[in-house]
Amino acid sequence: MTKLIRNVYDTNLTDSWASRLRKKRFSLFTSILDSLPSDIKILDVGGTVSFWENLGFLNEENKDVEITLLNIKFTETSSTHPQINQVVGDATNMVNFQSDEFDIVFSNSVIEHVGDYDEQYQMATEVMRVGKRYFVQTPNLFFPIEPHFVFPLFQFLPINLQIWLLTNFALGWYDKVSDKQLARRIANSIKLLSKRKFLNLFPEAQLYEEKVFGLTKSFIVYGESP
Repeated sequence: MTKLIRNVYDTNLTDSWASRLRKKRFSLFTSILDSLPSDIKILDVGGTVSFWENLGFLNEENKDVEITLLNIKFTETSSTHPQINQVVGDATNMVNFQSDEFDIVFSNSVIEHVGDYDEQYQMATEVMRVGKRYFVQTPNLFFPIEPHFVFPLFQFLPINLQIWLLTNFALGWYDKVSDKQLARRIANSIKLLSKRKFLNLFPEAQLYEEKVFGLTKSFIVYGESP
């Protein structure tokens, strides 16, 4: 990844464009938390310890908040924090949890990775089952720069051209891929959503559109579960 792309897109850099957008997005989330009683239980689907650390959330002010991270595997086994639990599980079938177990379910740029629209529907259904409220973000299908490969209109290119690009260049967060079948799996693993399809997953949600230069970069749906 070039230095220019890192300066724009890398959320590990506190002054990057992506980090500034993430902090603005997170302020909306914390405003919802402020309306809830103390001893808040959050489920973060697909989240990491470093995400919450980098946002400065794990502090004395938020000591009454308990966060559970759900991932298909442990991503940071060496990272521990008294406010955070880590659970291995499937976002589309959260058998680990009871209905309404969490005050709010949070998910940032995950639902586009769980599979096709049926799997995305299953994840949305589970999010609303286990959480009394939800806050889910996903990139906009029609934003001109695809956010994972950081390549103009990559999401609309024919699959064979996507594979050729992935096997010949390092794109976005991905190094150059030597195996064509792996490149195909990578290209097919991301299913970006339009506003209509995203809202269909959460039909009673409030919608926030994250804008860049007047264009919608991503969507956030939030609200109380049915």
